[in-house]
Amino acid sequence: MMEEVKMDFMTKSENQDGKKALVFSSLPMTLDHFSALPQAEMSSPYESAAMFIVALSLYAQNKDESIAMMNLLKGPNPMSPRELSLFKTQVTSYLARSYFAGATPQNDYAPTQPYTVVVSDNPYSYAAQGAAKLFVHCGGADSPRPVEMRLAKNGKWYITGYSSLLLGIRKPESTNPWA
Repeated sequence: MMEEVKMDFMTKSENQDGKKALVFSSLPMTLDHFSALPQAEMSSPYESAAMFIVALSLYAQNKDESIAMMNLLKGPNPMSPRELSLFKTQVTSYLARSYFAGATPQNDYAPTQPYTVVVSDNPYSYAAQGAAKLFVHCGGADSPRPVEMRLAKNGKWYITGYSSLLLGIRKPESTNPWA
């Protein structure tokens, strides 16, 4: 049974099989708008994972705002120079879009609207107390990509591992000279 709860900037749909679809009516373009989302409270690992995709989606347009958003999600451990360097070499505009529902190589990773991020768990997602490893679905990969979080004393789920989200995906159809 799917349940929808309307929120200011977002609608959250939940499914009981370990998948949650977090639906955004629009994507925030500033840290202030990002921080105003109810999910910026990071009270659930699903919300933190989806918010990381939202922050990543802004990177190609506004690196500084995107990094500020990701640093908020990383909490006490902001982006290191090594991480920033990885972003410069790995992140393309279509990589970030691939994590929104409806985005595939065939449609050049144009997501359906409203923007939806599907996050799932598995039997091992909560193997360590106070930690979670969830999986973000990607239209350009064969399997969902892991993102790791840790629960802080303040009750927030902070991102601790996300490098698999930056791995390569299938190139958009428009870049294929043989298509």
